[in-house]
Amino acid sequence: MASTLPDHPQSDSPTGPPLPQSAQSAQSPQDRAGRVEVHGIDHIPETERRGRARELFAVWAAASVNYLNLVVGGALVLSGLSLWEAFAVVVVGNLFWLGTGLLAVSGPAAGAPSEVITRALYGVRGNRVNNAVTGWMISVCYFALNLAAAAVAAFSLAEQVGITPNTPIKIAIVIAIVVLTLTISVYGHAMIVRLYLPITLVLAAAFAVVGYAILRHADFGWSQPQPQPQPLSGSGMWAAVLAGVTLIASGPLSYTTSADFSRYLPADTSPRAVLGWTALGGFLPSVVVGGLGVVGATAVDMTDPQAALQTILPGWFNPVFLLSLVIGTVAVNALTAYSAGLALQAVGIRIRRTLSVLVDGTVAVALTLYALLVSNFLDTVSNVLQLTVVLLGPSTAIYAVDILLRRNRYDGRALTDESPGSPFWYRAGVNPAGALALVAGVTTSALCVDTLYTGPVAALTGVDLALPVGIAVAAVVYALLMRRVVSRGKG
Repeated sequence: MASTLPDHPQSDSPTGPPLPQSAQSAQSPQDRAGRVEVHGIDHIPETERRGRARELFAVWAAASVNYLNLVVGGALVLSGLSLWEAFAVVVVGNLFWLGTGLLAVSGPAAGAPSEVITRALYGVRGNRVNNAVTGWMISVCYFALNLAAAAVAAFSLAEQVGITPNTPIKIAIVIAIVVLTLTISVYGHAMIVRLYLPITLVLAAAFAVVGYAILRHADFGWSQPQPQPQPLSGSGMWAAVLAGVTLIASGPLSYTTSADFSRYLPADTSPRAVLGWTALGGFLPSVVVGGLGVVGATAVDMTDPQAALQTILPGWFNPVFLLSLVIGTVAVNALTAYSAGLALQAVGIRIRRTLSVLVDGTVAVALTLYALLVSNFLDTVSNVLQLTVVLLGPSTAIYAVDILLRRNRYDGRALTDESPGSPFWYRAGVNPAGALALVAGVTTSALCVDTLYTGPVAALTGVDLALPVGIAVAAVVYALLMRRVVSRGKG
């Protein structure tokens, strides 16, 4: 049995023949903008699938044209890298969007979200643990962090329009942002696809103004001021480069749930198109905005970019800039809340997707208000999230290898079976190959960390190799252990 409660009975028969394409087109699609999405983690019948892969570009672009990419670009220069080294890091780090695109191809093949497809990797029970940690817990933390960033921008916007953001006003602003975010998430997939193209265009226009202002004041002959060592070299340079790549890669790596947004595409949709549009939607705007952040470091003090940028922006544009920061964060968080809701279902809690999204939002609001009004909780969470690549790198690698081993062939209906007779039950509900590969990848990655603590490998080498080592070890171990299982058709 599936662990979700779909909001309607399945509209096609699992045993009957598929409808011809003409009949499918005549069906009234369940997934429609302006209508609350009725599916949770249950299988999407072919009769309810539609759309084209190119729609995915706007979904990921809207989530990538954001303030965070601008800040990270500036942070690379502040770490001591030259302009061209920082540009190279921005490009290399964002190449991880190819991984996000690869994971997305499993959505149309299975007609299921990533939270269900990963049962093939970890087993029915093992996947519940996977979803509790990598799916739900990390997503809610990211939601709270992004919400806090949006709230701070909204507080500044309130001041500019003459409203003093006292505690009641701050609470009201946070709740208003969350209501808008969760409304998009509750309406679901079709609403996201419909809204994210205009959101992308609006954000692109806003950041074009920011980019123009930055380029007018940029100094392409800029070099690190004294007493900063000039330039970084040797192990110091490589340490900064690898740390920068890891920081940027944490963005695309956090979207191990990219199949959530491609599962409504017809099963015969080109995998190359799904991969390409997803990767391009994330890569292109991230590189452009990150590159602006790099150049921005030559024009303003990027230690406080929000305030510094306002000194070079037209006065009339400052409120628009702050509003664009809020809109961009809402776009990111709507995707996060949507996937977190599916993850909560996949943990095994029998709850409708609409309610699970509201639960996620409530928890995130509580964390954010506590952080903004009571303590520095989010500072702690932010530090912890710097370590998420230790988990997300190996889990992304395992998912990608599984897609390649199976040649992207997934039985979506079989994946919804959580009984001991399921082909994905493996041993006591756990796939040893996935569990061992994840443990091996996370363990070796943790030994190489140089963030909140210095692991033994990092102490010896002087650089943080957590990301490449974790990915390589997890991929190799999983491929070796799982290849024979897949070839025998046992999973």
